[in-house]
Amino acid sequence: MIALPLLGAAVLLIGGKATNSWGPMFATIMSWAAFAVGLGVIFQMSGRGEEERALSVQLWEWVAAGDLSVNVGLLLDPLSMVFVMLITFVGSLIHVYSLGYMEHDPDKRRFFAYLNLFVAAMLILVLGDSYLVLFVGWEGVGLASYLLIGFWNWNPAYATAANKAFVVNRIGDLGLITAMSVMFASIGALDYATVNENAASMSQGALLAVGLLLLLGACGKSAQFPLQSWLGDAMAGPTPVSALIHAATMVTAGVYLIARSQAIYIETPDARVVVAVVGAITLVYGAIVGCAKDDIKKALAASTMSQIGYMMLAVGLGPIGYTFAIFHLVTHGFFKAGMFLGAGSVMHGMNNRVDMRRYGGLSRAMKITWITFMMGWLAILGVPPFAGFWSKDKIIETAFVGEGWQPWVFGFTALIGAGITAFYMSRLFFMTFQGKARWEDDQHPHESPLSMTVPMMILAVGSISLGFILGPTGILESWLEPVFGHVEHDEPVLAIPVIVTLTLVLVFLGAALAYFMYWKSEVPTEAPEGSALTKAARRDLLQDDFNEVFLRKPGEGMVTMLVATDRDLIEGGMVGKTTGSLAGLSDLLRRTQNGFVRSYAMTMLAGIVVILGAVWVMQ
Repeated sequence: MIALPLLGAAVLLIGGKATNSWGPMFATIMSWAAFAVGLGVIFQMSGRGEEERALSVQLWEWVAAGDLSVNVGLLLDPLSMVFVMLITFVGSLIHVYSLGYMEHDPDKRRFFAYLNLFVAAMLILVLGDSYLVLFVGWEGVGLASYLLIGFWNWNPAYATAANKAFVVNRIGDLGLITAMSVMFASIGALDYATVNENAASMSQGALLAVGLLLLLGACGKSAQFPLQSWLGDAMAGPTPVSALIHAATMVTAGVYLIARSQAIYIETPDARVVVAVVGAITLVYGAIVGCAKDDIKKALAASTMSQIGYMMLAVGLGPIGYTFAIFHLVTHGFFKAGMFLGAGSVMHGMNNRVDMRRYGGLSRAMKITWITFMMGWLAILGVPPFAGFWSKDKIIETAFVGEGWQPWVFGFTALIGAGITAFYMSRLFFMTFQGKARWEDDQHPHESPLSMTVPMMILAVGSISLGFILGPTGILESWLEPVFGHVEHDEPVLAIPVIVTLTLVLVFLGAALAYFMYWKSEVPTEAPEGSALTKAARRDLLQDDFNEVFLRKPGEGMVTMLVATDRDLIEGGMVGKTTGSLAGLSDLLRRTQNGFVRSYAMTMLAGIVVILGAVWVMQ
């Protein structure tokens, strides 16, 4: 599974221009081949008993240094295989879509090589049997995302966006590295089996530190508060990149990390609560930002941030929420990838314009895109029987389970988030496809080719049916039980029918408000000034301003101080004086080596006189 897309990336990057004609198709075939292998493994695992649905493959010894011994190994269990199926299937559909979307790009060979590299790195991340092997994939995904976000790096803004994503993710990576250091200091191992077996023996301080540091790593990769500032800028990459990164792969890595580390979080409830708090903050944060964005891709990026927040909230609720987090992750991979590809289709037909205020009425010109996007829109709203109703609503119900303040705070936060989601996603849908046409005379919207619309249709089918297939049947919960164990579902503090009714009412109100504001009413082509909250939301609630004042400028000041210290106290101080003295001495000695024989004879005579004088004195 890993070698096939890795081979595709190597062939296209090393083969150069000779692969231009057939390289993109070869990369697409390699991605589908990885999916076929994964599907075969799934069938093989499904024929085994629950206790036998895990395969550990040891490849070679990697690190042998003192007490640290790490093998490169793979762990194929129900959790990792769910991610494998999502990554390879949705990723392969995005490859097919890219054949049409990037058809006229002169560097499409390099683009498909990076896509293959991304898929291979993500597979390493989810299939590794230790935190160190996971970290290899973790960094590989970071590299590939940097290359893809900045693919059109001739535009300085796009290059800056790639750098921003890279730097912010390095902050999260520092947390993951430090967490591994604490694990090794406490347990002496980094493989999942040993860590899970010995987690209970770690001190509470070490457990809390590891739990919070792993969360820091997850916040970077999954764009969760306070490391979410890179996500909107990452829209600089080609639209298939947005679908790949923000739907099915990279942003889900943080959720996978927390779920895979369940043994740590079971032993440290405090860290688990912090995970849930971060998820709750982010789901509301992303929803508010999404209400103010007029760029269709950035609105979808804010939506992704919010939906991943739901998943982080679920894994922070403990064992009861793990399965529902993965359930929503799978359904979200389908409907959000479908909507991102739909956004790319709209851009394809609108001369790459992204301003929704210049859209409107596209349902008449792009019927396939309109219908497929509608399926994703209804799914994310949680309208029965679409996928989101079965997955996101389960997280809302679970948020109301518990004691004390938590079920009320987390439950109503998730509930309010559902209402805001209905508003901003309906706003996006109505501004783009409904109402009066607001495009300019030089734009002639048209439907995209089949290479782009067929993947959108397949993802739309998943948006309709996947929730019903995986939810009421209990297939996913049963499949993941060997990893997460059997969990008794406690009753929420509010009756489930009440929670479902409140959710649907808020969704209806949010969608109705958007209907009257952005379909029935005239949408201005220029954004109105808006309230203070609207202005802040357009600027991502001032997150970049905060980072500028409290992080970048103090960091820049510290570097300036260190440079001055180096220049004035080190180079101009003791070290500088010492080097100056040595330089003067060497200059003096250099004068004696002038190449004249008479000078050397005088030096020899002086030496003889000194020696004779010393002998005379000693006698």
